Amino acid sequence: MDISPWQLWVIAGLALGALEIKLTGFVMAWFGIGALLAALVAALGFGLTAQVLTFTAVSLVLFAASRTIFHSILMRTSSPNVKVGAEAMVGMEATVVEALPANGAGTVRINGELWHARSVDGAVAAGDTVVVDSVEGLKLKVRRGEAGPLVVREKERP
Repeated sequence: MDISPWQLWVIAGLALGALEIKLTGFVMAWFGIGALLAALVAALGFGLTAQVLTFTAVSLVLFAASRTIFHSILMRTSSPNVKVGAEAMVGMEATVVEALPANGAGTVRINGELWHARSVDGAVAAGDTVVVDSVEGLKLKVRRGEAGPLVVREKERP
């Protein structure tokens, strides 16, 4: 049984595709596509030089363009200025866990996390709701919130 060059390229393309499934880098797919196009060139009757040049050129162009391809397709955002981390907390409500004295620091709970905080407008009692005004390092600057502390009351039974 004699194997022709285009069959070898198809086998190489399939092997590279299988490697792509096994590996996590999304790199082998480009070389697999290059091998399949080299198989097409071989099937059309071109020589080994044209096959290798097709494989190399297609693989490298796709590999180089992959960042641009992925960035334009997968990294679409509705807003270019998305706030993350501590920046995203500005404007959010927090609950005072440890009272905030007028000139000192206390503790607030925001998104289930405890943060050191300072009040920008006087003392705030524990249990009150505050709004994050700014973030300075690992401390939050907070002001009194519009809503009072959350009180849960049981329903009266008739």
